[in-house]
Amino acid sequence: MTRVLGLDVGSKTICIAISDELGFAAHPLEVIARQGTGPDTARIAELAAAREVAAVVVGLPLVMSGAIGLRARRVRVLVAALRARFGAATPVHEWDERFSTAAVERVLIEADVSRARRKGVIDKQAAAYILQGWLDRRRQTQ
Repeated sequence: MTRVLGLDVGSKTICIAISDELGFAAHPLEVIARQGTGPDTARIAELAAAREVAAVVVGLPLVMSGAIGLRARRVRVLVAALRARFGAATPVHEWDERFSTAAVERVLIEADVSRARRKGVIDKQAAAYILQGWLDRRRQTQ
């Protein structure tokens, strides 16, 4: 297996995580400022090419009932653009991210990370949490 990118897409930023080459662990990579679907897709494609990524996992912010809300529809615009850019060579997967930020915040609080420090790392860690969930599920189903 090669590396996988994980994306936590917000209205102002896209937080990116990457897996190790074996697909066991996800690590925060970087945060990019949103500039529009075209530039955002181009930057993600650059990262994917530079790191020889085999797949991309995008957190889909479903509403609590599991339905597709406004935020998820906006994220799906980026997902569609990424799928068009990558084609079949690099699959783009959606992953339910409903509880990712809350789970990461809980872990950081338990680790006694200050509120100011949490604010700076929570989104990056949420991208890693999303990717880690996908990697774990993939291993379970193989």
